[in-house]
Amino acid sequence: MNAPPLRHRLHTSTRVAMIALAVCVMTTAVGFSAETSTDESVATTPVGYKPGKGQSRFELLNERVKRDPADLIFVGDSITHYWEARGRDVWKQRYGDRHAVNLGVEGDRTMQVLWRLEHGNVDGITPKLAVVLIGTNNIGLSHQTPEQTAAGVAAVVDTLRRKLPDTRVLLLGIFPRGSAGSGARKQVDRANELIAARVKDDAVTFVNINRVFLAADGSLKEGVMHDGLHLTAEGYTAWADAIEPYIQQLTK
Repeated sequence: MNAPPLRHRLHTSTRVAMIALAVCVMTTAVGFSAETSTDESVATTPVGYKPGKGQSRFELLNERVKRDPADLIFVGDSITHYWEARGRDVWKQRYGDRHAVNLGVEGDRTMQVLWRLEHGNVDGITPKLAVVLIGTNNIGLSHQTPEQTAAGVAAVVDTLRRKLPDTRVLLLGIFPRGSAGSGARKQVDRANELIAARVKDDAVTFVNINRVFLAADGSLKEGVMHDGLHLTAEGYTAWADAIEPYIQQLTK
């Protein structure tokens, strides 16, 4: 049998090489993902802000703690940040005369919180209590595993305890996101289980208040969130009601 023309053989070998290269790249990508899926450092390594809204907000908070007494601080992401938006009236009513300071930054993951805790956000203050809600963006935006997310939350709490040794911590379970039974909801639930299991410090109280946002079938109650994640004024009222007994107890 005659051999195929050289041009055909070169074309075929080139195509085979390209396929092999694609398979190699795919395998490397999959291998990288699998390798880093258990690497907790992705959630526990501090990451600063690029110029923009996050950096500006961080600088604002540093100025805020310099001028405002801080008996009570709220540390978190956009859900905490938006106490100043949809939650504004509830905040004024519940915390306006309690020397409370909002240390929430839209878009934050645990990595950004860790960075700003080391760069001025809690310098010079001695609050009685820190309310911490963080981790939903680790799962929803950074696609980190529940294990990584729990490690990041634990690192935030450890940093707060080191920076503010006389401050108690009220650590909240990550609020529900997505529909009942969805992958996002399952990841949040699993992360909350892991976060609770990591709490060993008597100065840290873990509370999962997600029941106040959910109906009996696990779906979100009507009116508590406007986009399946961020709270309405009604949602902020539910949040404030749920944690008030703990705030009273832990700030005595």
